[in-house]
Amino acid sequence: MSDDEEKDLVRVRDVMKTEFDMVDGLATVADALREMKYIDSKALIVRKRNDDDEYGIVELEDIATDVLARNRAPERVNIYEIMNKPLIGIDPDMDIRYCARMFERYQLNRAAVVEAREVIGIVSYADIVIKGMKRLLA
Repeated sequence: MSDDEEKDLVRVRDVMKTEFDMVDGLATVADALREMKYIDSKALIVRKRNDDDEYGIVELEDIATDVLARNRAPERVNIYEIMNKPLIGIDPDMDIRYCARMFERYQLNRAAVVEAREVIGIVSYADIVIKGMKRLLA
């Protein structure tokens, strides 16, 4: 790969957020929101129950549409009721251009970044555009 091609390549790991919240599927929405530390990620990763299980994801939009808009009590709704599982994992070494295509194809706004079957970050359209394109334009 030439230096110019390498300079034009921005990988998901270069733009992803590494700070994110993980919750238990049995937690209530109210408890999960109280425990959130990284509101900037706009998503909660739902822990696996065991090694053979898969991760889930709950976006804040899911809470807004499935709990708030339906006038459901957040103290009575468990995360597992509104999560998406299994989550779509993005490879950290993927070129952000392919990541954007994957987001479009699967109608995603953000996704977990998975390496060796472990979530290591979250990437969003905002990360791809603001951090990734800025690097490409530099």
